[in-house]
Amino acid sequence: MTGEELQQLFLTKWGHSYDVQIRRVQQKMLVQIMWKYLEQASFPMTEAEYLAHLDTVASYVSAWGGDLQVQRFIAQTRDRPRLGKAVSIPIDLGARASEWLLEEF
Repeated sequence: MTGEELQQLFLTKWGHSYDVQIRRVQQKMLVQIMWKYLEQASFPMTEAEYLAHLDTVASYVSAWGGDLQVQRFIAQTRDRPRLGKAVSIPIDLGARASEWLLEEF
């Protein structure tokens, strides 16, 4: 998955280029689709910075083998990012979890 493919998923589902973050919560990795989006005047990144950020996130998701998990979740969810509420996608790391879930980063 590339950053552009990730952006296209957001545009197709919700009509906006949402920000996305990776969070570790209690030994789980989450991809969180935030409520701010590129098309807002107050968005803190330029388009080039946003696409570079998406490429980074997409590369992690791909390394974890989570591409299909993210695509399916977005296609099936009824949730949408809204002010103060991100859409959280849990990533099943499978047998490689110990490689990614260390005590400290």
